[in-house]
Amino acid sequence: MDDPRDLRRTYDRIAGHFAATREYAWPEVEAFVRDRPSGGVGLDIGCGNGRHAELLAERVDHVVGADLSRGLLEEARRRARERAVAVELLQADAASLPIRSSRIDVGVYVATLHHLPERETRVASLDELARVLAPGGRALVSAWSTAHGRFADRGSNGEGFDTTVDWTLPDGETVPRFYHIYAPAEFEADLATSALETVSFELSSGNCYATVRAAD
Repeated sequence: MDDPRDLRRTYDRIAGHFAATREYAWPEVEAFVRDRPSGGVGLDIGCGNGRHAELLAERVDHVVGADLSRGLLEEARRRARERAVAVELLQADAASLPIRSSRIDVGVYVATLHHLPERETRVASLDELARVLAPGGRALVSAWSTAHGRFADRGSNGEGFDTTVDWTLPDGETVPRFYHIYAPAEFEADLATSALETVSFELSSGNCYATVRAAD
């Protein structure tokens, strides 16, 4: 059995089917992007099929989408071509972004942080986000939390935990995916440990969401 912590291999296997089920942007991301000033450079970390990069493209001058999975990047490239969306796509690790410092005006880092297997890597990815944010730049960070109904029993002690969540392909094959399910206080603590400063925090649809900026 493949290691569910091998994120690139996992998402390369399910890329086509996964992308087909991710048509629309999340309302929380739509609200965040809508409230940002227009212009500048946008970044979608863990861009998947490019649905949120497409949303950013309506607001900024240049969009970069980064993902570890080559298969998902191919799906994002296909979507961008079909919809005439200009987006620069990069294969990249969230904890080591090939982007110059202080370059990004608007960042989206959603549904990705919780897939990184080690806490050190998760915090390092938050540090990378802080590094690339321009002065005055803002980003939205999200992760699944213990407030999600499906984790009600396991999250009752107020602590985060590691688990796997299966993805079922059309032929019935299941592919386990690694998740770190954050306790809300733990999510806020990791942000505070990083080089980011939290501007606002909320729980929505079982996810932790934080609007952040680079700390002074």
